[in-house]
Amino acid sequence: MKKPVWIGLLIVLACAVAWAVYALTSMFVQRVPVRNTLSATATAAVVPSYDPTLSGAAGTAAPLDLQDDERLLARAEEVLAALSERDYSVLGGLVHPTRGVTFTPYSTVDPENDLCFLPEQLTKAAESGETYLWGFTDGKGDHINLTLPDYVDRYVYNEDYREAPVVTVDGVQASGNALENVQEVFSDCRFVEYYFPGIKPENESFDWCALKVVLAPYQEEWYLVGLIHSEWTI
Repeated sequence: MKKPVWIGLLIVLACAVAWAVYALTSMFVQRVPVRNTLSATATAAVVPSYDPTLSGAAGTAAPLDLQDDERLLARAEEVLAALSERDYSVLGGLVHPTRGVTFTPYSTVDPENDLCFLPEQLTKAAESGETYLWGFTDGKGDHINLTLPDYVDRYVYNEDYREAPVVTVDGVQASGNALENVQEVFSDCRFVEYYFPGIKPENESFDWCALKVVLAPYQEEWYLVGLIHSEWTI
């Protein structure tokens, strides 16, 4: 075979290898934190550094009454406090050790595609500055490519939900065009919704927003499994 042909084949092979490496790297970066919370079980991978004896959940906590709204609300308030301070170390300690926490930007939970982080993954992502694809913007369909802290600023704690005028347990106050499926996806959980009917009076409630804090029982305590952002959409 003539030399130019060999050179051409080598160039093609090099390009193919480069593309494969790029594709695998992109997939690894984007998909590592993604886990389907519906398929998570007790045998799912546990964060290596997690020690239930240090969390206060095992042995020292009173038996968890699943109908105790007061205790549920207290845990949800802890989540809000950590979010308001952007304290991802504390927030990671509130995340379910085996199911992780799923982030949903627009009301409709998609367990197959919404990003889900285990506690250790969450704290690392907050520190790494890594950009993730969280979904697509409503209406335009643009990629939501943000770091974890930037995503929290826009699609989780976009307002101080500790000051929300309406707080509802296991109920949804408002919905836009997006399907509200929290109760179907997280059927074994409970949630607290923090709702602002509107932010600016001149917008006539077309800027309402809400945050659902979804909690699941584990070792006699509530742990965070979902943060669902809702807002007025076109």
